[in-house]
Amino acid sequence: MENALRPLIVIGGSVVLTLLMGWLVDRLLLRADSRHHETPLWGLLRRCRIPLRVVLLTAILRGTYGQIVWRPMKEHASATGQLLTLVLIGASAWLVVRIAAAVVESSYARYAAGSSRDAARLRRVRTQVTLIQRVVSAIVGVVAVAGMLITFPPMRAAGASLLASAGILGVVAGVAAQSTLSNIFAGLQIAFGDVVRIGDTVVVDGEWGVVEEITLTFLAVRTWDERRITMPVSYFTSKPFQNWSRGGVQMTGTVFFHLDHSAPLPLMRERLAVVLKECSAWDGRDFSLAVTDTTPSTIQVRAVVTAKDADDIWTVRCAVREQMVAWLYEHHPYALPRVPTSSAPLAPVPLPRQDPPPRTGRG
Repeated sequence: MENALRPLIVIGGSVVLTLLMGWLVDRLLLRADSRHHETPLWGLLRRCRIPLRVVLLTAILRGTYGQIVWRPMKEHASATGQLLTLVLIGASAWLVVRIAAAVVESSYARYAAGSSRDAARLRRVRTQVTLIQRVVSAIVGVVAVAGMLITFPPMRAAGASLLASAGILGVVAGVAAQSTLSNIFAGLQIAFGDVVRIGDTVVVDGEWGVVEEITLTFLAVRTWDERRITMPVSYFTSKPFQNWSRGGVQMTGTVFFHLDHSAPLPLMRERLAVVLKECSAWDGRDFSLAVTDTTPSTIQVRAVVTAKDADDIWTVRCAVREQMVAWLYEHHPYALPRVPTSSAPLAPVPLPRQDPPPRTGRG
């Protein structure tokens, strides 16, 4: 009877002790969070409750399972200890990753709380802390897996026998993983070289979009039509691309019109000013309208407008293009280009009446 109760006492006592210690740690973190509102670290560390309890329970059982003298447990004592060790290593890695994520997220939150930080710098810091968190998670995962393998005696013997050929294996692994390693180093270069950041507006392979995610191996761009373009990070360190958020998010855009030579340019400038004043996306910085090219049949008129970011500049350009063409069609149709066809040539559009210049001199 005593042998049957001892396992229940040991396991039940371990569970109770784990719950008690976990509750005590959670209360301490809650109190610290209530006292330090400006530091979100303590509140974020409360997310580690579950891995902490798993670590505590596994550690207590690992240290006390030898006290169980129940015969079935004695027959599998070695396997039980091995299993508890593996669970303890895995739970410890889980806890370390959660703590690192809490520290990184807390640091970014405190940095973002500063009112003097500009948006571009915040995006750069966010990219850096995201990649740092991924690097820490990868390192902890590799160390945990290595620690689990070392607990098996055959694996230790295999590691010792392979040590002599480590040089050859390293060369082979380096050649095989060349692409992966280049992407990893490119990811670190992007994070700390400020090449591209999460939230930047970029143009890659003729596609316009916003950088949504950056990992150690790939980068995801969300296009205007909600598609996701996934590209290796090495692309952004080896090929040219457009970063519209680099050096500020303010944008200058152009709208081109192909018009007849008789287009009323002074009136078009006045109408452009009216259109922009009615457009909420225009930031009011600047605008202009000028003839940039001419052909025997048309002239090319360029309108330059400004906006606070890439999304607004697209809206302003569309509004200017639509309203200016509608205004020309309604009030100055002669300014629109006429394209005759062989079957039905267009009739000439009468030009506005102009008074002849005053005559000077005699006769």
